[in-house]
Amino acid sequence: MRFNRLFSALAGAALLLSGAAQAKPEAWLSGAVSAQSRPAAAVKLDESRKPAEILDFFGLKPGMATADIMTGSGYWAEIMANAVGRKGKVTAFEPAQFYNDPEEQKIWKALTDRRKDIEFVRYPFEAFSAGERRFDFVIINLSYHDLYWESAEYKIPRTDPQAFLKELYAAVKPGGVVGIVDHVGEPGDTRAVVEKLHRIDPAKVEADFKAAGFRLEAKSPLLANPADDHGKLVFDPSVRGKTDRFVYRFRKAR
Repeated sequence: MRFNRLFSALAGAALLLSGAAQAKPEAWLSGAVSAQSRPAAAVKLDESRKPAEILDFFGLKPGMATADIMTGSGYWAEIMANAVGRKGKVTAFEPAQFYNDPEEQKIWKALTDRRKDIEFVRYPFEAFSAGERRFDFVIINLSYHDLYWESAEYKIPRTDPQAFLKELYAAVKPGGVVGIVDHVGEPGDTRAVVEKLHRIDPAKVEADFKAAGFRLEAKSPLLANPADDHGKLVFDPSVRGKTDRFVYRFRKAR
């Protein structure tokens, strides 16, 4: 029993260290982040999100077919489009319910007008589907927890995360990667934690993806913040933009 516990601990440490020992991102990836075409509001987020380092950890390469699910302002979609180049492809998915707000519509129009090279797709929040599209890489940034969220205001019904992951698994090519970044939450009733704090237990995410057929290949401490109070809402001014975040790289078997 002691040997099994030691083996599990060593295996977990190896997963973590695989993200800690990263080299400096390659010039082409840093260039995708420093592109002059990016809006100032997005650039301001770079310090807290470390996009070049994160995408390097996830294994993004030029020419890849990629997706950004729940793209929001298009922050990651724009950087990935710069990175994958003309031989690559970025599809940005956004829930249809998020178009009801006039301000969101303005942001979306500005984004779609600016980036004709990105395919923008609307889908019902509770019924994600990539259609016939297949991806080498998918990122879900600070949004996976929302699959456990319900909102009458935004017309978000109760969603089945496993149904979402079944569709996602089908959309990822054999050997492809899904990169997850999310706010660390404490164990407990997942829906209650998400509703109250918009955080999620990393172990729950790992279990969900494992059940869907993905393998957790590596973890990165790039966005970890031990000083974060996991009991605070992520929108609390004292922690917003500085939350403790887990970064997981999942892979689909070849």
